[in-house]
Amino acid sequence: MMLDEILAHKRREIEALRAAPPPAPARARARRDFAAALRGGPPVRLIAEVKRASPSRGLLRADFDPAALARAYQEAGAAAISVLTDERFFQGHLDHLAVVRGAASLPVLRKDFILDEIQIPQSVAAGADAILLIAAALLAEKLRALRVRAAEAGLASLVEVHDEVDLDRALESGAEIIGLNNRDLGDFSVSLAVTERLRPRIPGGRLVVSESGVHERSDVLRLQEAGVDAILAGEALVRAPDPAVKVRELLGRK
Repeated sequence: MMLDEILAHKRREIEALRAAPPPAPARARARRDFAAALRGGPPVRLIAEVKRASPSRGLLRADFDPAALARAYQEAGAAAISVLTDERFFQGHLDHLAVVRGAASLPVLRKDFILDEIQIPQSVAAGADAILLIAAALLAEKLRALRVRAAEAGLASLVEVHDEVDLDRALESGAEIIGLNNRDLGDFSVSLAVTERLRPRIPGGRLVVSESGVHERSDVLRLQEAGVDAILAGEALVRAPDPAVKVRELLGRK
């Protein structure tokens, strides 16, 4: 499974990170409230993703410019920005996160495979306001510990789930923001029915984000009907000739 390969490589990266000098203390900066940015719908809020490539689709945008994408997303009405920072499989970099933070005033999510506490100060130093925690990649105790440690560092956690087992683990961890990933980790197929199946199992008071498979306005309306607070879209935006136009299309704005 691709996830197993990714996680094995990420653990090697973490060991190298342990051997390296610690990051310089982050300069004091105003906190951008990721959770608050997702509240208040309908309509649903959009987390727009900055992503150069993916394991299943390869290079997504030849003229990849994180700053230009961030500005376009903000001007078109996105509520927050997700930045892929994994280098090996997504051709990302932590520097992309810092660039995005400097180019836009929206909250910034570090989207990577966070497996260890050492990645939390690294995320803070790079300018993240939130991190992604993937339930399928973490034991229940570790998931809770990382979420708590992130909160102590001032970071929100988007806890991503793929099925009922993941969702139970996320809820037990105390997750306040839950991402329902419509992509199957085994064969990379995508179905919005995942969100429709899992959404009713989430108690009130949590923020719910639907991830993957959002390409058209009709997808957004379908997920809004399912009761999500926000959607996360990446490939459809990055591959669009004009990402700002695509953001407005998804949000139903002229």
